[in-house]
Amino acid sequence: MVSKSSKGASSDKLDYEPFLLRETWDGKPTSFELVFVINELRYRYGFSYNRDEILTEYLFRKNLSREVIVFQRKKDIIDTTSALSANNKLVDAAVEATRDNGFFLAAMDSLNIAEANLIFRFIKLLIVIDGCETSLLSGIEELWKLKSVTDLVNMQFNRLSLGPVGVKATVDEDRDRSGAYKILAEHIYYDKDGNNSGKTVEWDFMKMESSGTIKALEYAGPIMAALTVGGILVVDEIEANMHPLLTLDTIKLFLDKKTNPNGAQLIFTTHDTNLLSYSKLRRDQIYFTEKNKWASTEIYSLSDFVYVNQDGSKAGKERPDTDKEKRYIEGRYGAIPVFGRLDYQHIEENLNRDNG
Repeated sequence: MVSKSSKGASSDKLDYEPFLLRETWDGKPTSFELVFVINELRYRYGFSYNRDEILTEYLFRKNLSREVIVFQRKKDIIDTTSALSANNKLVDAAVEATRDNGFFLAAMDSLNIAEANLIFRFIKLLIVIDGCETSLLSGIEELWKLKSVTDLVNMQFNRLSLGPVGVKATVDEDRDRSGAYKILAEHIYYDKDGNNSGKTVEWDFMKMESSGTIKALEYAGPIMAALTVGGILVVDEIEANMHPLLTLDTIKLFLDKKTNPNGAQLIFTTHDTNLLSYSKLRRDQIYFTEKNKWASTEIYSLSDFVYVNQDGSKAGKERPDTDKEKRYIEGRYGAIPVFGRLDYQHIEENLNRDNG
């Protein structure tokens, strides 16, 4: 929403989806907040909105001492402070250029205000993937134009030993006008004794490779791009069509400073409970989701759990070496499905009636 704001028109509707299962909530605004670090400065940027307008927007910055306000906005009233280091005329122009359905941060970026440029570059480093969608190049075609990324993708594929020894992108002649790519997989051609003949065979990656290998390729570009520039990779259902060891390998790449020297971040959702035990994540890196009585989702961290003695005193937090998967399956952390009882008698009565 933020990065595309400057390209919008004043009549555009915002991507607003209110919560529909609780009385009076269908008109409440949607709000987002990002907390991030750039050049050792901690930023907190957030906004709220409805279908027609941005209702609030704010930016705070914190160094070693305290958090200070950079700007605050309430509808069309935008207040900046001395913490915003920028030419006053440019700031005033950004205020004037901010539409009701647009972001002040975007307006400052379009006017080349340095701090806004910095934050915008950070936001654009965020890559989002839907793990359940096996559609190669889903929004990542631009990555294939970067030779540094394609070289790393090939290195990754050789390391994983998935079959292809090389991957390359060529312009799809059938879709040349759209600038789309065709991905080719390169395989070793073996002689009759099973030895490497020195020749290779190329074929259409999407048509000939398995869904798991396709998923590995779909991840390889964003993974290598994030690790290269220190970006943020967000993956929904990271385990979809992936071997468990391949999922673990992906997580390890981000946890290891040798393979992640620029501090790239991986944020993912999963139903794979094995990752609780084998992924070496800290307690504060693990979050659970659970429905409340309104059927909305609440999120809480494993580090929030505190054991209590019989007398009510605190006995300490969950030990790092605990079998977290076992305890989760036992229901100790919540966030597990609760199934109703299947009425076998009713099924039998229906079968008898159908057969009668």
